[in-house]
Amino acid sequence: MKYDVTIGIPVYEAEIYIFRSLESALSQTYSSIEFLLIDDGCTDASMDIIRFFQAQHPRGKAIRIISHEHNKGVSAARNRIIDEAAGEYLYFMDADDVIAENTIALLMASIRQYKAEIVFGSYEKINTDGRREIYQYPNQQLLGEDQLASFAYRKYAGIQASACNYLVKTSLLRTHKLHFIHVNYWEDLVFTFNLVTFVSRAVMLSEITYTYYCHDHSLSHYQQRDHISKDEIFNNVRAIDYLKETSSILYNKVYYPNRCFNIMMTDFYIVCNILKRRKDIIPVVTDDEIKTMMTHPASFRQICAFRQSKFKNLALYLLGRLPARLCVSLVYGLGKLKKLI
Repeated sequence: MKYDVTIGIPVYEAEIYIFRSLESALSQTYSSIEFLLIDDGCTDASMDIIRFFQAQHPRGKAIRIISHEHNKGVSAARNRIIDEAAGEYLYFMDADDVIAENTIALLMASIRQYKAEIVFGSYEKINTDGRREIYQYPNQQLLGEDQLASFAYRKYAGIQASACNYLVKTSLLRTHKLHFIHVNYWEDLVFTFNLVTFVSRAVMLSEITYTYYCHDHSLSHYQQRDHISKDEIFNNVRAIDYLKETSSILYNKVYYPNRCFNIMMTDFYIVCNILKRRKDIIPVVTDDEIKTMMTHPASFRQICAFRQSKFKNLALYLLGRLPARLCVSLVYGLGKLKKLI
């Protein structure tokens, strides 16, 4: 059966949250929605709760479950959603978050009005201490080639890192073979960073449509731990390295300098976090490894030709070319100055 929209939810050990999350999805005022849930090897009661909804909820027949024989990770689950979705448009959400009941109706209205390939909603984040943070876009239409990418890269963190809370044309993902890379963290950032380069008609909405909940057990929640695995750190680094590797083909794009700067600033913040908790990382991260993280994706000659962000990129390029100990010392000093360390 065909639908206008597929809401895709990877599910793994989510029994504490999935009732609230799925209930918010099923409460959408928009009618033509498929609810595609991936059982990514759950061993708790998550799937029992989902099957209860499937049997009892008025929209239960629109719930489709695909099961993995074992846990493959969120990237594999989302890739399965991309491949299997029956909706003309696709909306990802996480199994521990909730969406407003008019989310899909609001996003689809902009899809229809502007013939958009993608529509972003604004969102709120609820921290572990209950503190609420709002991430709000301006109401804006970006209806020309490269306009969305230029908007996304205009400043560091200019667009959401999450793959949730935007409605995207499913055929766009399939045509360009867009999938999530297999890392444990920041696979969302890589996917969205690359996705925006293929979009020519986009809309940003100021309405809050998504609530993202932080949890103490989150993979990225370093501050609550006494020891951090070096492998976990380098999973983050591998994600950013992938962005560097996929940047060279965009050299002639107007947004390329700002994309490079965004990537390098992400590396800078990773390094600052490493230096802040260096004694707690096992085994130790060496100065040479930190210097390698600060390798710029563009060449010196390319940076000299930049018309945007030339000097910021040049400074970061030179930082990564210094001897390892000096590179680390300068990053530490800059991190202290910016109160990141």
